[in-house]
Amino acid sequence: MPDHIHILVGMTPDTALSGLVKDIKVNSTRFINQKRWTVGQFAWQEGFGAFSYSHSQIPEVAAYIENQEKHHSRRTFREEYLTFLERFGVAYDVKYVFDSVADLPLEE
Repeated sequence: MPDHIHILVGMTPDTALSGLVKDIKVNSTRFINQKRWTVGQFAWQEGFGAFSYSHSQIPEVAAYIENQEKHHSRRTFREEYLTFLERFGVAYDVKYVFDSVADLPLEE
């Protein structure tokens, strides 16, 4: 998707999620900018969301990720993310939820 990614990853209990996400963002930013795959500098939006699933749910989650385009033909990333927050019982303030790409200012 042009405005977000889903990553399915198995982690050991001693792995810090924030460190993993930081590594993914830092290294992918460097790679994308070295390859010049974007006009201007690529950068990730602040923050991330992470949700835990059991081993038995891996096929279902993988299928969901594979069919992102289908899901987003019916609802935006923001709508999807809010649904996840509600499904997982996560309290949130809407002002801190990810910005829509359409709502971000254009760089000059």
